[in-house]
Amino acid sequence: MSDKKIVALQSALYSAADALRAKMDANDYKDYLLGIIFYKYLSDQELYLIADLKEKPNISLKQAQELFESEPNLYKQVKSKLGYSIVSEDTFTNMINKIAQENFKISDLEMAIHKISNDNQQLAGLFQDVRLDSPRLGPTAIKRAATIAQVLQTLAPLEIVKTKGDTLGDAYEYLIGQFASEVGKKSGEFYTPQKISELLTKLALIDQDPDKKLSVYDPAMGSGSLLLNFKKYFAAPEKVAYYGQEINISTFNLAKMNMILHGVSYEQQHLHNGDTLEKDWPPQNFNAVVMNPPYSLKWSADNEYLKDPRFKQFGVLAPKSKADYAFLLHGFYHLKDNGTLAIVLPTGVLFRQAAEGKIRKQLLEMGAIDAVIELPVNLFYNTTIPTVVLVLKKKKQNRDVMFIDASREFQKEKKQNYLREKDIQHILTTYRKHENIDGYAHLASFDEIKDNGFNLNLHRYVDTFETQEDINLSDLAGELKEVDQQINAKQTELVGLLKKYHSKDAKTMKGLNDIIEELERELK
Repeated sequence: MSDKKIVALQSALYSAADALRAKMDANDYKDYLLGIIFYKYLSDQELYLIADLKEKPNISLKQAQELFESEPNLYKQVKSKLGYSIVSEDTFTNMINKIAQENFKISDLEMAIHKISNDNQQLAGLFQDVRLDSPRLGPTAIKRAATIAQVLQTLAPLEIVKTKGDTLGDAYEYLIGQFASEVGKKSGEFYTPQKISELLTKLALIDQDPDKKLSVYDPAMGSGSLLLNFKKYFAAPEKVAYYGQEINISTFNLAKMNMILHGVSYEQQHLHNGDTLEKDWPPQNFNAVVMNPPYSLKWSADNEYLKDPRFKQFGVLAPKSKADYAFLLHGFYHLKDNGTLAIVLPTGVLFRQAAEGKIRKQLLEMGAIDAVIELPVNLFYNTTIPTVVLVLKKKKQNRDVMFIDASREFQKEKKQNYLREKDIQHILTTYRKHENIDGYAHLASFDEIKDNGFNLNLHRYVDTFETQEDINLSDLAGELKEVDQQINAKQTELVGLLKKYHSKDAKTMKGLNDIIEELERELK
């Protein structure tokens, strides 16, 4: 599919929300639109399979629907091949037929998605946020039906199954990104911008063997966008096993839909709805762990966690007010010996003391911290605070740390900053080489870090001071004299203008004359 067609698909999918935008904010209508697109995908995929089963691959969805209605038992063959099935009266195409015949009721779609969730274990709960009884869609069932019918009709002509590669998945990802931009601060709950996801993924893939199976884990997966980058950038995506955990059930369901729409098989998906810090999951280690957890989240820090194998070797816990190191240690614990952890955190983790300082010191003594990469500010929709990528490894041959100051290389667009492809490549090339670059990167020895009190503040290691050209004092004096002359000329002009003004009010004239006298004194 050409770039123009991809953009057209993205635009068409996004415009389907027009019927909802005036009724609710983006954080709500994203659930409706993303859920209905997913419903259409499942339904269309089934109808195309039915056409193939009957050796009529070139028929339309409408014709496939008619075929299905004439042989309703075909859904049994569908389930054996797709892992799910939808009965003929519940398909997206049948809903469009009802709208055309003016007998569509909101309860028709409500019952259909309810049955899909109940009858197919893999799809259980995925439509729970498509609340078709919500008064936000309209005050009556008829009004709600009209609103949803408009969304369905906008989506109906779009081909979302027979697209090449990850076109649909990427379009879905585009929608999630657009909603994140609109939602603003709440977007941190479900979305990591694509370029940051790309950077974390490529950092974690360095030194991984494409001929072997790859297990990846995101303990705060949101919509799954970070995990899905491994499908895009690992040479053998069919060998990837995806593990992810998410505490928010709505976001967890969004991640499952995102995986399916990207063509990730059910066998490759291992997703869990739960609290990552409260209870450890899963009971295994990974080649790559990537994470963009909520920054400085409050957590219990209960002393019982000192017995938890994720934290106990460090003897202290991340403070209650900031769970940053709790997330980091969770990810580090789940690394295989040859694995890599790439995590985004606020820059405070580099220098804060007390318990965090003790954890940081131990990680450095172990040689676990491999790189510190400072990012530009304002890359995220939900925060403008400075952030840093930490790269950790279990088995390093030395205790050196690579410091990279990537904070000044970005593109600014409106209110948001963005990493460009060349910025990412500069970071990756520098990280691979582990060489010094004046003003950008420094490979610090353990002794150097120890001398700095285990403080990882990047500017202690990378000199970003820019020398200025020598100033010619004679030229400067001449410029100052010229500026002074221009000021005097303007003041003389102003005095002349003020002398033209007169007032019958004695108090006003006295004030005006005082100003004129003061200006004339300055001119002498």
